Amino acid sequence: MIVVAVVACFGLAIGLVLPYVSPPVARITGEYVATGPVVEVLRTLVVDARQSGKGYKRDEFGYRQTDDDGNGCDIREDILARDLHDVRFTVAGGCVVRSGILEDPYTGRTIEFTRGTKSSTAVQIDHVVALENAWRSGASRWNRAQRYRFGNDPLNLLAVDGPANEEKGAASAAYWLPTNAEFRCTYVATQVAVKATYGLSVTPQEREAIAAVLRGCPSQQIPTRQTQ
Repeated sequence: MIVVAVVACFGLAIGLVLPYVSPPVARITGEYVATGPVVEVLRTLVVDARQSGKGYKRDEFGYRQTDDDGNGCDIREDILARDLHDVRFTVAGGCVVRSGILEDPYTGRTIEFTRGTKSSTAVQIDHVVALENAWRSGASRWNRAQRYRFGNDPLNLLAVDGPANEEKGAASAAYWLPTNAEFRCTYVATQVAVKATYGLSVTPQEREAIAAVLRGCPSQQIPTRQTQ
């Protein structure tokens, strides 16, 4: 009986884990079958298995070089002011955030932000669809104005834990997801919203990874552009 129980538990474990390590098994077991409003938008994205990062340069996107909303503030400061709470500015009525508290969506940690040479990097501004990922999936064909708009679009920007942002790098959802599982649905939904807005493609692996997350949240809605 003990042997039978052990074998049964082993079989159950294999059944639960195998879909995540074997894409063919995941397809057979329906791990990539999802429904909902975000999935409907995901289905409209072009799937491209031959994306190229040739010629990519971060400076092509002009991050922090525009002021699209005309408020006179750096986009980093705009996002800090939007995403942190208990925000204090260096000057009353000014733009530069001196301190605040971030409920980090990527890790679930609470981070006390204080501006400083060594402390400011504790909170970084992430491009949810990484700039290099955007380049690979269509931005390489854009003009400068389109790239600058993308690089400074609040829809695609999020204040997050610095180390988590660095760990993510330019990875798509196929290779990186937030450790905070409760935020994953919003995270991939934002990626879908951004890619749909800008006509960017996804790889087959990226599409499947996003669908696998959305399978668990069919009521997830498409995020809209957020400002302060």
